[in-house]
Amino acid sequence: MKKKQVYNVQVRSFSSGANLLFNILIAVFAISCVVPFFFVVIISLTSEHALAVNGYSFWPKEFSTAAYRFIFAGDMSQKLFQSFGITVFITVVGTIVNASMTSLYAYTISRSNFPYRKFFTVFALITMLFTPGMVANYLVVTNLLNMQDTVLALILPLALGPFNILVMRTFFKKTIPDSIIESARIDGASEMKIFMKIVLPLAVPGIATISLFAALGYWNDWFNALLYIQKDELVPLQYLLMRIMNNLEYLSKNAGASAQLQGGLAALPSESARMAITVIATLPIVLTYPFFQKYFVGGLTIGGVKE
Repeated sequence: MKKKQVYNVQVRSFSSGANLLFNILIAVFAISCVVPFFFVVIISLTSEHALAVNGYSFWPKEFSTAAYRFIFAGDMSQKLFQSFGITVFITVVGTIVNASMTSLYAYTISRSNFPYRKFFTVFALITMLFTPGMVANYLVVTNLLNMQDTVLALILPLALGPFNILVMRTFFKKTIPDSIIESARIDGASEMKIFMKIVLPLAVPGIATISLFAALGYWNDWFNALLYIQKDELVPLQYLLMRIMNNLEYLSKNAGASAQLQGGLAALPSESARMAITVIATLPIVLTYPFFQKYFVGGLTIGGVKE
């Protein structure tokens, strides 16, 4: 008759005073993250005259939507929606490609039975330490791959990153038990089936993390568009907003060009328009992030080894 072992688990708990202190610190940190963005939104809704007279304030004396009306005026609204669609497409497709390639590469080099794991690990590490430079990348994308003025020029340069590979490699080695892999191989499962049916459900937290990094990288990328995109219909949102901001700076500094505007320099919402551009570029990510937060928490409880 087997003896039943009883494990005494000691749970550490903090005192009420320590809990209150930690809650206050976390609340202060959370407020410090939210307040700057709220401040930017308020400035974008402030008239340029109030900013010039009273400066920045959390509750301005004169609210105005002139900055947003200036950005969305005329044909610019159509270009903004078109660029927004291009950016969403690039972000979604690029994130899927990045997460797939990174997970496959990292899982391969994390397995001890793969004979070339050290070579490909060092290969990824070298690419992180030594980069070829902008000129070499430009020649490869334009002359060798002929991807100039194509969507691929905005997706493939960011499709694989050595940092995410090393993060996922460590995640696979620490969280995917070899006993599960060996059991599946004994049952006759192929390597791809093991990866799709067993490894991926257990790797949801890691994949969600690198997917978030990749999505932020694609959403905020404008430099590749500057190098490779000349067609207006392929310009992403960030690059278009950067063009608008550069035009605002030029008009603000060039008195002769600004004088041609109706009302002169006072009619140009340069400062509030810069803040409005920041809101337009940031708000979609801020609104969608809470919906993906559950995958970080829910993925921690998926899968496990039964003994």
